[in-house]
Amino acid sequence: MQGGAERMTRAMRALEAAYLIDVPGHTQIWLVRHGDCYEGMVDGDADPPLSPLGVTQSRQLAARAGEMNPSAVYASPARRALQTAQAITADVRVDKRLLEIPLELGDGYEFSFTEKPESVTERMTAVIDEIVAAHPGGRVIVVGHAGAIVNYLCHVMHIEPGRLRILPFYTSVSVVRALGDRRMVGALCDTCHLD
Repeated sequence: MQGGAERMTRAMRALEAAYLIDVPGHTQIWLVRHGDCYEGMVDGDADPPLSPLGVTQSRQLAARAGEMNPSAVYASPARRALQTAQAITADVRVDKRLLEIPLELGDGYEFSFTEKPESVTERMTAVIDEIVAAHPGGRVIVVGHAGAIVNYLCHVMHIEPGRLRILPFYTSVSVVRALGDRRMVGALCDTCHLD
């Protein structure tokens, strides 16, 4: 096939554009799970701070984030998320819609989520849409919680909540690219800064 290489290159560039890769004006959202707070956790502390391990993870995340020069950093008001975000910058915008899905811990150490997935999707979508509108073409870091992040990623990928079998590790980065009303996932649970 004559001109096959050129046609293949054009087809790949069109595919990349469909996923908002290097598309001018798109906003890049880093969805980051907070650092570890469970090592040495104290009984009865409903809003635990970062553990020493979580502080280290957050510093490693901050070094990585500094390379991207974020337009803004948002966080859940939970202490562990706020402390993770504050490792990146003192100028953190707090939004309660980024909180974790409320849960109960059963006798067998199982989690039971008490907020419906549709509600989580609605609040996470609303806050992310507002962030995208406020920072067109920017790079924004959003520090939150595993359950809420996974639920939002399911929404973007058109996967039924609970079907994406992944647990974001502490300070992992999942990337969503946004332009207008389009949302595309660019990375899931990247932890290269922890290596």
